[in-house]
Amino acid sequence: MDPTESPPHEFTRRAAMGAMAAGAVLATSRGRAEEPPAAGCPRPRIAAIVTCYWKTSHGQGIVDRFMDGYGWGGRHHRPALDVVSLYVDQRPKNDLTDERLARHPGLKLYPTIADALKRGTDTLDVDGVVLIGEHGDYLRDDRGRTHYPRYEFFKQVVDVFRETGKTAPVFNDKHLSWNWDWCREMVATARELDFPFLAGSSLPLTWRIPDYETPDGAGIEEAVCVGYGGVDSYDFHGLESLQCLVERRRGGETGVKAVEAIRGEEVWKTLDPAAGGSSRTKALFDSCLCRSFRLASPREGYGNAFPTLADAARLVPDPYLYRIHYSDGLVGSLYMMNGLVADFTVALKLEGEPAIKSTQLYLCGISPNQTLPNFFSPLANHIEAMFLTGAAPYPVERTLLTSGVVCKAVDLMAEKRRMVETPDMATIAYRVSGESQYMRS
Repeated sequence: MDPTESPPHEFTRRAAMGAMAAGAVLATSRGRAEEPPAAGCPRPRIAAIVTCYWKTSHGQGIVDRFMDGYGWGGRHHRPALDVVSLYVDQRPKNDLTDERLARHPGLKLYPTIADALKRGTDTLDVDGVVLIGEHGDYLRDDRGRTHYPRYEFFKQVVDVFRETGKTAPVFNDKHLSWNWDWCREMVATARELDFPFLAGSSLPLTWRIPDYETPDGAGIEEAVCVGYGGVDSYDFHGLESLQCLVERRRGGETGVKAVEAIRGEEVWKTLDPAAGGSSRTKALFDSCLCRSFRLASPREGYGNAFPTLADAARLVPDPYLYRIHYSDGLVGSLYMMNGLVADFTVALKLEGEPAIKSTQLYLCGISPNQTLPNFFSPLANHIEAMFLTGAAPYPVERTLLTSGVVCKAVDLMAEKRRMVETPDMATIAYRVSGESQYMRS
């Protein structure tokens, strides 16, 4: 090789490959990491790049699990990797960084992302990167988007990859970016440099009550998710909840050709057949409410009355709806119902089946007085599996699509437009493996 040429991009899965060669890493068909490497096998070294590190932040919820372990399979699971470097962008008064450094002598804090990846050398010196750009004091624009620096963090990581000619698996927490062009660029860059790239929400991997999965290859006539939370925030979780159930349909995922965004009184009309709404959509919406653990009572005091549309309109001051028009003709709807529910539920109408199928994607540990958000544990386990095996357990295209829907819908609502065609999302196609990956008890 010409010494003036850049070195080839080499995936630095030193530890994972060594462990697999020894037959020590067992990644199940669900993509989970179940067993630690055998004695003597090198362990993957991980860099954690976070916006902030305080109690209940995503940085703490995910990175702590890699360092201190978490409950898994009826025992306390110690991940088969080591977090060796940390970059923290903001450190307010409740920051936990110093305590974690004192308790984990193998962990070192670095002043820049490049330093955290190189660790005092002139090359990439970690085997995996966790990017958590969630929480912290960042610009919130007039469209309701918080400019978390996920893209900026990713770019700095990729700069090190390009400079050194080496790459490593990367996990990006939540949606890819608030900017759609940046989302596409991130996935394209991972493809160009050929490194495993995983992203997204904990919702597709958490427990489901009841235990339900879309049959592989099923025909879906319509899908509805009911959730709660803010714009460019929990709406992403709702979209990932919907997407992880519809992506298993016949033909796999084929892309999104258009996005609608509806806010205010018009939302209720979509559920009212007398106002031109769909009776099937209303039946799916009602099924979602029946799966909710945190459904608001429409009556004063304790009561089990089912809310009418008039009740819902009284309880929800600012309803909004994202309607996704898929390239294969499927329509999926996300109803965001702050004040009516405080969880995420999904309902499907399958071809040839009269009964609606529905489930709650259960966020254990998010209720009042609970301090351990255990819905991070399945996500941490899948991230660990990627670092151990060198393969992302599910396609990043899922999160590319859901990120795109959020970006388009936020723009629509800000511009008071209802619908936009999305040719840049219409051909984003992928398939998931046949076996489900969500958490079972």
